[in-house]
Formats: sequence, C-alpha cells, structure tokens
Amino acid sequence: MNTPISTLLEQKGGVVHTVKVVATVAEAVREMVKHRIGAVLVLDGEKVAGIFTERDVLRRVVGEELDPKITPITQVMTTNVLTAGPEASVQQTMELFAEKRCRHLPVMKDGKLLGMISIGDVSRWVANTHRAEAESLRQYITGGLQA
Repeated sequence: MNTPISTLLEQKGGVVHTVKVVATVAEAVREMVKHRIGAVLVLDGEKVAGIFTERDVLRRVVGEELDPKITPITQVMTTNVLTAGPEASVQQTMELFAEKRCRHLPVMKDGKLLGMISIGDVSRWVANTHRAEAESLRQYITGGLQA
C-alpha cells in the first residue's frame, strides 16, 4: 500500500477528460457520458478551476431544478479541488477518499496536471495486488515456487 499513485497513473495513462470554464452543464455531462466517466475537470486555460462530478449533477443541477442547457458549469462545479502529488501512496489516497468522501483526485506536480485517479482505479489496483499475492502464496504452498 506504499506504492505511489504515479504507478497507477502509468498503468492507466494520463488522459484526463476536461471541459473549459465557458462550458454548460449539458456539455460537461455529454463529455462524461461519451467517455463513461464520473467526473471532468474544468480548466481555465491550463489551470484547474474546478471539478464537476455525477454528484454535482444530482445535487446542484437536478436537485435545484436548473436547466443544464443554459447553466454555466462554473455555477455548479466544485471549486475547492482536492489534489494529490504523484508521490502520495495508495494508502494515503484511500484515506483521503474516505475522509473527504470524494471519488476523483487530480494528480498535480508543480502546478501541472499529470492525471486523475479515481476510487475505482485504486480499488482495481488493490484487488489485482491481492489476487497476485494470493496466487504467489498458492504456488508456494503447492510447491510451484522455490523459497
């Protein structure tokens, strides 16, 4: 669990789906649906201005009965974006997801966006790691590996 999240980013790739600050909610949702993702980052040039998630759609758009076609993304996005550095461990990232009740975390270094880690990415990595460890133990027990 001390593996840095940069390792997970290398495996998944650094593609981050974004919209510009001038986008509407409808445009952001189209981007999320197109890529089957739960969040997009909102960029002002190259600077992260916010994050817009499925939860924001439910609470801030549908819950407030706003028209997604005319509602600016800046009106409903989360502006206080939590980020992590690439050196943050998987364990630290899991704790941040649990403590802050978030599901997506941009990975930044020196103000530059490197990628985005989701709780799903971390869950898959943990499951694959446990599966590999279990297989190694099984092979060791059955004599398939030398001590």
